[in-house]
Amino acid sequence: DLTPDQIPLTESLLDCMDRTKKIWVDKISYELACGKNVMVVAHANTLRGLVKIIDDIGDEEIQSIAIPTGIPIIYKFDKNLNPIPPSHNQENVVQMHMNGCFLEKPGLLKQAIKREEEWCNSVPDYSKVMERTNYGLNPLQSSLSKLEAERKVQDWAQQFVDESEEEEDDGTDGKLTLVDMDKVWEEGMKDVEDGEYFDPDRPSFEAEPDNEVGSAKENDEDEVVVNLYNDSPCITVDPLPAARKVPGIGDVPIQRSSSVIVMIRHGKTENNKLGLFTGWDDVPLAVEGVEEAKAAGKLLKLHGFEFDAVYTSWLSRAIETAWLVMDSMDCLWLPIIKSWRLNERMYGELTGLSKAMVKQRHGDEQFKAWRRGYAVRPPPCSSFSPIYPGNDQRYRKYLKDLRFSVSESLIRSIEQKEISIHRKLPKSESLKDCMDRTIPYFTETIMPESVEKGKRVLISSSENAIRGLLMHLCEIPEDKISGLEIPNGLPLIYDLNSKCIKLLDDGSGEDPLEKYNFGASAPYLFRPCTLPDGSLADECDINFMSDGNDLTEKESDIIANIRMPSKV
Repeated sequence: DLTPDQIPLTESLLDCMDRTKKIWVDKISYELACGKNVMVVAHANTLRGLVKIIDDIGDEEIQSIAIPTGIPIIYKFDKNLNPIPPSHNQENVVQMHMNGCFLEKPGLLKQAIKREEEWCNSVPDYSKVMERTNYGLNPLQSSLSKLEAERKVQDWAQQFVDESEEEEDDGTDGKLTLVDMDKVWEEGMKDVEDGEYFDPDRPSFEAEPDNEVGSAKENDEDEVVVNLYNDSPCITVDPLPAARKVPGIGDVPIQRSSSVIVMIRHGKTENNKLGLFTGWDDVPLAVEGVEEAKAAGKLLKLHGFEFDAVYTSWLSRAIETAWLVMDSMDCLWLPIIKSWRLNERMYGELTGLSKAMVKQRHGDEQFKAWRRGYAVRPPPCSSFSPIYPGNDQRYRKYLKDLRFSVSESLIRSIEQKEISIHRKLPKSESLKDCMDRTIPYFTETIMPESVEKGKRVLISSSENAIRGLLMHLCEIPEDKISGLEIPNGLPLIYDLNSKCIKLLDDGSGEDPLEKYNFGASAPYLFRPCTLPDGSLADECDINFMSDGNDLTEKESDIIANIRMPSKV
């Protein structure tokens, strides 16, 4: 909203505060008038600007207003958007000239953090015990991790117990036999990781030989290896960063100004590692997934990629992946456009279940139909199930582009004893259902709003949503799309000119078709990259070389220069 000559070279405090007026008038006040709660995370002087507007503070008085670091300031408004003065009691911490109320007295937070650090340094595993959640772990693993940490704290605290005191009689006469449930669950988790059935109530946790199932990563028996259209995928080896020099040429600049689409499946989650159906279950990234996303961002930056628009789903794992990629590329300031239409497929009653267990209970044929059938939906979840999106506030409150459901509205109205209108959210989806919402969003929103305007686009999403995009872009037949696998955390580059998928050279020298599993339908992704006039794309003249590790630096520089001569 600024022309190049309007961008400030320097600002006074008054200049900084004045530019916050537009965001207050155009954005914040509008959201408040719609009855929404608004959170603003900004800097001291921009927040001073908002406070100045809200409380109508003079130019002299505003200079005395302090904005402490990390302490939320709460404002409440009447229907005319006038700030409501806080009640005068000892619990409210206010500042002169302001109607905003500090959530706590400035300075107390730092003292609490200091005390917390002291405990962390003196008590073993104190932080693990006090954590609300363990990052990247499902509830069962989180409980086991916290249990182990609590045990260590108990061992540490034992040094303060006087063992000379007589033990109190528990009334069992020594005949009580205890089961070490910690050990049971630890062994059970190992079984789950190996894809085996685990029931803590059974006396034995070893699966019978005739009931053994495969690992969490399934390999369908009827899957066959087919020859690729070309011997290896198109690996784009861009010039080295400008800090490196090509002998006899000098610095090689990185420049990517043309429109491009980069798709990336979120990094691994604990559900992925354990082979669980995840769907719309909002699980975070595992530690490995975080590292995969960071590595993807660094690789994209190394190859000179920049983005103008970032699209992702409403699921945390996709949002986290986009954020980590952007962080590694130093472009966190880019806005992220979120849409539920980029969500993973909704697995209904299968959500959260072990794939190995589902296969064992329902048989291989039914398992394959639910997991890979193009038009087959898994069993739907109940309207009152915790996994039903209609019970999730984000979909119930903010999803506006689906029609209303008469039956769901009737059920909710009867249950709540008042009229309640609900939208027709999915209780289960086939692969086709997922693509029926993903592809239209791409063609009707992403293409006209970004790609057709020459913007460089990053799409961070889940496996089945990306399958839908690739089905559309690479013209993959319906009967072949279920055979396509999408690796976690791997950037897939779609070239709009040659209309093919390219992979970035990570410098490892490994064949990506051996390193990553793209499934039996990989040939539809890695066709020869031809331009509209039928010629082979320049970047594909030299394909992946499996012995690339044996190349000298000089040879690598020469190959890079051959591929991208126009950039020298």
